[in-house]
Amino acid sequence: MARVKRSLLLRASLLRLVPVVALGLAWEAFARSGAVTPFMLPRLSDVLARIAADAESGDLLVNTGLTLYRALAGFLIAAAGGIALGFAMVKSRLVHWFFDPLISVGFPMPKIAFLPIVILWLGFFDTPKIAMVVFDAIFPVVTATIAGLNGIERELIWSARNMGAGERALMWQVMLPAALPQILTGLQVALPLALIVAVVAEMAMGGYGLGGAMMTASRFADSRGVFAGIVEIGVVGFCLVKVMGLVRARLLAWHPEAEARGAE
Repeated sequence: MARVKRSLLLRASLLRLVPVVALGLAWEAFARSGAVTPFMLPRLSDVLARIAADAESGDLLVNTGLTLYRALAGFLIAAAGGIALGFAMVKSRLVHWFFDPLISVGFPMPKIAFLPIVILWLGFFDTPKIAMVVFDAIFPVVTATIAGLNGIERELIWSARNMGAGERALMWQVMLPAALPQILTGLQVALPLALIVAVVAEMAMGGYGLGGAMMTASRFADSRGVFAGIVEIGVVGFCLVKVMGLVRARLLAWHPEAEARGAE
């Protein structure tokens, strides 16, 4: 039974790769057709060869490591701060009164517009890039936390209080588990957003990192380097999303959505 289940999971995983393989084959065929120049669209095989060369030289490891460091550092700060702020806004009317207008205005605003100010204040190294990630990624975490806490059934809280649960126990043992699915959804939105902002900040500020490497390649008219950066960012983003999905499945193993996922 277990072997059959593993076989089905493997088959399903392979089927999910079909669109990616089809896109890669179409890219290679179109680039070889002569309809575009190699500068406009290099062949996928050449791009993969460039990625292999970057990996051999160590540039790929350095650039990917720096981008991941900036994205994940900003994401973790945004996750901790966003969850804490969301709880505070639900628990305190004063905190909600103060931050709700700021979040309502700031969430839809393109935060990259603040990049020149952040550069003026913090310079050009890791700190401003991480700050931009935090500034962007914290909004979906806050809103998801608020939505999750406000969606808790009042009867659940009343029952816990009637059974003698204090405020600390109520928060950690009742409210947080009940709101966890919604909070994790916010984190799943914030994580790829953190990667996007880190890359954009690197492209704007230059230096090392996947975004900075792409801009350097662009300045030297290195088409293969630019497209290699796109592929590398896509792979990193895909891996981050998958890891976050595994974390969600592990943390919500007790939740009804785990049973629904297992029944598929």
